[in-house]
Order: sequence, then structure tokens, then C-alpha cells
Amino acid sequence: MLLTLCVSSLRPLIHHPDEPLALHDVPAFARDSLGLNGLSLSTDLLKGATRSDLEALRDRADKVACSCLLLEQPEPLPFASADPARAQSAIERAQRVLRAAQILGCNSAAVRIEPEDDPLATDLAIERLRKTVDFAERIEVNLLLAPHAGLTNQPEQVTDLLKRIGGFRIGTLPDFAAAAEAPDPVVYLRRLTPYASVVLASTMAFDSMDAPPEDESLEVEDLLIESVPVHTTYELAPMVEAVISVGFDITLSINYRGEGNPVLGILASRAALEAAIENAHEGE
Repeated sequence: MLLTLCVSSLRPLIHHPDEPLALHDVPAFARDSLGLNGLSLSTDLLKGATRSDLEALRDRADKVACSCLLLEQPEPLPFASADPARAQSAIERAQRVLRAAQILGCNSAAVRIEPEDDPLATDLAIERLRKTVDFAERIEVNLLLAPHAGLTNQPEQVTDLLKRIGGFRIGTLPDFAAAAEAPDPVVYLRRLTPYASVVLASTMAFDSMDAPPEDESLEVEDLLIESVPVHTTYELAPMVEAVISVGFDITLSINYRGEGNPVLGILASRAALEAAIENAHEGE
């Protein structure tokens, strides 16, 4: 199982008012300081970036063996809108995200569907997503549907969408945080993970995060986790076991969303996930 980094977890460092972590330095930081082996990027972190900027980031990432694997569009797109102009804007935006993902060297790009009350929303979304998948197939990048309220709120809705859209370049982006809100998180992940190339291992809070978040003198070495931390928001072990149980052995992307020092949160996430992965394999 490959553990990678959602770069948005480092947002406090990237936007630090005094000593920001430059985006082009993130691959080396993720690999050398965090012990992670790939990157999931968010489009909002790339605002204003040119094609040359994306190519430079890709080259820096490849050079340190921490490649860009996923580009995620966080804001939902109006694929299901009854307004043709808004729907066309969704298609065009998704195509730009897919193209940016290709330039970065990612094998996947993820989008969310804006919820609609129109009873024909599903049919409309399928029509627009088919056009987007056609484009994804031409440039050989996977299009993943990320969880969101509305048409992709339940796993059955998502799998029905995938079957009706069709094609080899459409899949899912399961998220531990979304699974935790489902009636049965294990069933949620078992249904969506077979269609995934990446699973977001979202984390919130741990029992052992005692380092002062404002202590700027702390080095990464001071934050290394010696014991296995316990994730207090929801159990990680059943979720890890769920994705492994359906044969998923590709990429878990750590997405620390909690408060405090993000480096400590990421390292705690890594330690907890590594222990869960080891225990899951021992139990097979």
C-alpha cells in the first residue's frame, strides 16, 4: 500500500505569513521529511500557475521520487444543471482540470457534482459526464467522482452513475471522512473502493498530539511519532481493513484536516495508518 500526501494538509505552511513553504519544495518535503511517496494536489493551490509552472512542479516531483498522482477540484461543478450554459461551464472546467492533471503527470483527476433538485438531474449529469469521460479517455487520465451531497451522497448512487456513464476512465474517490458519516462506513468503502485508483485517508484528531502547535522552533525530527497514535474522531482500522478486503492495494492519500501543527498531524496519520495496514495484512 502506497502512502501519499494530500498537499492541502500543508496549507498552513504553504500560506505561512513569514516563511511559506513553496509549492515546488513540497515534493522533497513530503518525501524526505514526512516519508510519503506521492502527492494529491488541489486546484485551489495552483491558482495562477502556468503550463511551465505545472511542468516544473512535475519535474521536481519526479526527480525526488514523489510524483503527482491526483489533481482534485474541491468546488462542485454544475453537471446536473438545467441551464445549458452552466452545464457547459462544468464540462469545460473539468476538461481544464483533466488537462492540468495530465501536464502534472497525474493518472487521475477528481471532481464533485453540484447538487440539484431537478428530477431530471441524474440524466443531465450523465449526459455531461459522458462528454467529460470521452475527453479523459483521449488524454489518458482517469476521471474520479468525489463524494458530495446530492447525486453522489450514497454509494449506490455513485455506482449507478458509473454504470450508466460507462467507459474505462471513470471511477470513484472514496474518502474516510465521507465513509464515517455513512450508516455503515465499512460497507460504504467496500462498495466504492473497487472503482478507485486513490482513497483519501482523511484524519481529524489524535490522542497523542501534545506538541505545542505554535512552537516554530520545532524540527520534523522533534515530531516523529514513536508510539501508535489513536485517531479519536473515528476508527481507522476498520476502514483500512475494508479497502484491503476488496483487493485495493494502490494508494492511500493522507489528508489531515485537523487543528494544530499539520506536520505532527500528518506524521500521526502515517503512523496510525501503517499500523492498521500491518495489522490488516497479518489478519488475512
